[in-house]
Amino acid sequence: MSENVVHLHKHTNPPAEPTTGDTAPTVLTVVPDPPTARPVPLWVRSGRAVKTAVTHERTRSAGRAVVRHGLYTFNGGRIAARRAWDGRTGSRYERMIRAAEAAGNLEAAEEWEERLQRFRAARHHRRMDLLHSPVDAAKGVAVGAGMSVGVLVALGVVLAISTGQAADVVTPLSATIDFIALLIRIVQIVWGPAVTIGPFLALLALWSVGRKQHAAPQWALPANVRSGEGEPITPSIVVKALRDLGVPALARAIKEMGDAGASMLGPITIAGCGVEVDVTLPSGVSTNEVQSKRRKLAENLTRHEHEVFITIPQAARTVRLWIADSGALDEPIGPSPLVTDETMTADYTKGKAPWGQDLRGDAAALSLYQRHLLITGLSNQGKTVALRSLALWLSLDKSVQFLMGDLKGVGDWAMFNGLATTLIQGPTDEHVIQVTEMVESAVDEMNRRIQAPPGTTFPPLIVLVDEAQVAFMCPAKDEDKRPYGGSKANSRYFMAVRKIHNQGRAVNVLMWQGTQDPTNENLPKLVREGAHTRASLALGTESQARMALGDKAVDGGAAPNLLRPGLDRGTLVVASDGITIPAGQSSITVRTHYIDDDAATAITDRAKAMRDGVTTLHAIDRGEEHDPLADIAAVIGDAPRVRTKDVLARLATRNAGAYGEWSFIDLKRVLDDAGAEPYKSDGVMVVSRDRVTRALANRDTEGSASAE
Repeated sequence: MSENVVHLHKHTNPPAEPTTGDTAPTVLTVVPDPPTARPVPLWVRSGRAVKTAVTHERTRSAGRAVVRHGLYTFNGGRIAARRAWDGRTGSRYERMIRAAEAAGNLEAAEEWEERLQRFRAARHHRRMDLLHSPVDAAKGVAVGAGMSVGVLVALGVVLAISTGQAADVVTPLSATIDFIALLIRIVQIVWGPAVTIGPFLALLALWSVGRKQHAAPQWALPANVRSGEGEPITPSIVVKALRDLGVPALARAIKEMGDAGASMLGPITIAGCGVEVDVTLPSGVSTNEVQSKRRKLAENLTRHEHEVFITIPQAARTVRLWIADSGALDEPIGPSPLVTDETMTADYTKGKAPWGQDLRGDAAALSLYQRHLLITGLSNQGKTVALRSLALWLSLDKSVQFLMGDLKGVGDWAMFNGLATTLIQGPTDEHVIQVTEMVESAVDEMNRRIQAPPGTTFPPLIVLVDEAQVAFMCPAKDEDKRPYGGSKANSRYFMAVRKIHNQGRAVNVLMWQGTQDPTNENLPKLVREGAHTRASLALGTESQARMALGDKAVDGGAAPNLLRPGLDRGTLVVASDGITIPAGQSSITVRTHYIDDDAATAITDRAKAMRDGVTTLHAIDRGEEHDPLADIAAVIGDAPRVRTKDVLARLATRNAGAYGEWSFIDLKRVLDDAGAEPYKSDGVMVVSRDRVTRALANRDTEGSASAE
């Protein structure tokens, strides 16, 4: 038999008796009601309501409006009173004198003092005139009244003669008296309301003055006034921004100058997509105090931090402000001349690579002549594109040779296949080993050039390594236990780069490196300081900025750590004597042109068409058996003939260990033995591709016959 269990809650009626034939007993269980929440006290609910009302946006807007309009009236009265005081006293002249003295402009101070003396003399003359004015005024009133009465009587006589009525003699005088009485009556009627309304009109006038001057705290102003987006830069805005910068000595000095604080400013000139102004700081204020408050200064100027640049010119106690038009730096710049001008060529010695635009909007071009190069920055900020655009321009000089190592290996440099003598692409330790041996072969070529007779000229050889931090961090070691990476005296990559930095410039062997997120481990101090041209994209910290550009550039205002990662992609801060930098500055900010892979391929195709043909190696020969004749054929490539000195240079680059010491005699011996003797063409010795190819074919045929 089953049980029926019925749970009863308190305050509920028990169920009715079952009407079915079920005789099972029913068990009644009494369950208390669940506890209910305690009622909230009235004072708590009132407090919550008050808090909600206070934090509601409409309530806050109303509060700001009350404060704003009240301060408009109060500060408008202050402004009107100050204007009246300035008009009645010489305080304006005294402020100008103090400002000129603070700026050290004694001539201006003397001129304002003369104006003050003239003002005081004129004021004294007016006050002396006031002593005699009551008597003169009484005499004038008496004379004027007598003359007026006489005129009115004369007019009445004329009127009486005309009408024949003697009573008309007093008619003009009576009409005048009635008119005066009417005016008095009108004044009596209007005076009461005017006295009542007058104060309100005065307050309205003061409110209008305060509103026009925005005489209220920034937080109380309307949103469209607070934002100030696009507000033009004027001297008063710059002075106010400096005054509110939070530098006590600067604020006190500007307050003493009054409205003449603008005397600190040089001319505000248009500079590209912004304006530029030099600010001579008052005594007691250092330039680094202003530099360290860049963000606050930018916000005071209603700009974002990245739209204000502070540099230190040569003049003492002076900062140079460049203030961008609002939003201008977010607009892209135009395409590179390398893309738009298909006839452009390069000149390694005298030319400059078109790299982008400076903040003024002027073209920024970089000289690459005998300058080692280092470009660094955070990942994915445009480092490879910026480095590649320089190599693309230089490829249009057919005398330039390239050895390239791309330790990222995703094809960013693939278009240089057939243009670079060596192109190694990949991120592994094996690729680092290959790149290290490539750089060491460049060291051997450098030493060969150094030992050449004085006066010998050499074609430029660019040794380019992208993502060089991979090489410095490589843990691999050779058979002699020498590490490839690191920064010790036995580190192979580090020492090869240092040797090129030390002596390569003199014989046109140059080291270009691109690296990311610099530290002392992945970019050793001696390597980064060996570069003549140092450029940095956005970085994370000031210490990294000092690693990238050096202390002098950063102390002079360079701040790649203040660039916005992602938003300022392709924007570089450059420290180099190869680019035009404004006088007194140690660096320049450049917005580089973006050249995509398709455009880069088109440029390298033009460069390849200018050359005789280059066979690109993708691995370094490590001492296996060599076939000199086959190697000669390989370095000749598709060109019908190549000068013997170019063949020697290409062989040395291909395998410095085997051909680094070769001379013309060694080359001629191999060619003579093969029946592919060099000959003169246009007065220079050349090697014929057809002769070498025929010699190889004959040798292979003879070898096959001997084997049979």
